[in-house]
Amino acid sequence: MFERKPTRQISVGKIKVGGGAPISVQSMTNTKTQDAASTIEQIRQLAAAGCDIVRVAVPDMAAAKALGTIVSAVDVPLVADIHFDYKLALEATAQGVAALRLNPGNIGGAAHVREVVKSARSAGIPIRIGVNAGSLSRKLLAKYGGATPEALVESAMEHVKLLEAEEFFDIKLSLKAHDVPLTLAAYRLASRLTNYPLHVGITEAGTVKSGVIKSAVGIGALLAEGIGDTIRVSLTGDPVAEVEVATEILKSLRLREGGVTLIACPTCGRTRIDLPSIAAQVEERLAGVKQPLTVAVMGCVVNGPGEARTADVGIAGADGEGIIFRKGVIVRKVPESELVAELFKEIDNILI
Repeated sequence: MFERKPTRQISVGKIKVGGGAPISVQSMTNTKTQDAASTIEQIRQLAAAGCDIVRVAVPDMAAAKALGTIVSAVDVPLVADIHFDYKLALEATAQGVAALRLNPGNIGGAAHVREVVKSARSAGIPIRIGVNAGSLSRKLLAKYGGATPEALVESAMEHVKLLEAEEFFDIKLSLKAHDVPLTLAAYRLASRLTNYPLHVGITEAGTVKSGVIKSAVGIGALLAEGIGDTIRVSLTGDPVAEVEVATEILKSLRLREGGVTLIACPTCGRTRIDLPSIAAQVEERLAGVKQPLTVAVMGCVVNGPGEARTADVGIAGADGEGIIFRKGVIVRKVPESELVAELFKEIDNILI
């Protein structure tokens, strides 16, 4: 396991963030928040996929006033995403959200910051300061000659100081860019300079095809260094995919347990069964399984038996047939056409 950087702990509703708590998965709805019914449905889908914390956009007062209905209908903690208008933050707090996402320097001066802090403190909720490379001030862009790690961190710390001046310390930070090396450097610098918990992600990572790769590389690298207390994979499209990818990143680093781990070989000239089709069938049928289970789908007798033996249950292919393993023991040899059905007989017995 990786030695994680010690950070302060905050509470986002029932979820602990930082201070050694398990790394939580976040996502953000893409519905219109004022459409409470659609937003509630999407939040429930995210929670069912394994999302721990959900952020919702609050661009106007109609969205802010819908939050109470949404909060009362879901179990997952909600974060209100606020920009520029401090009154939206006050209303979101009054509606019962579990956290605010805003930048104190952008809500209209010290008096407004003081009001937001007062409401957050009274409600017992934290504030996430989120800095993006695309929204740095002209002053910092001029000072550093563009979006640099130092500019991102300085921007974040300027906002932090506004909250600290009000003796408010329930803070979480994020410093995101679409550029992976820039994001890595910014988080590393912030991790050295502060012990506030860090929300890690690659912003505007792109579609599933490209965004998964950038997110896995960036988020995975930071987590492997012990940096990061909560994560979001940012992908264009259905946010449920964000949760699925984030969960796989955590599982790959042994930072989250539960659900299915599917081991499948890449295939080569030794393969004598239709492994891509078999693996796809197995993956589809395993969707939604929450119990810890490791399944190996291997295509030949070179690596197959060894991998299958280390799994809870598995297939090792041969010429038009295959061997079913369970807990390292050969169960039986069956024709290729029966491999999936026979595999799931063993899986069903394990999951009873």
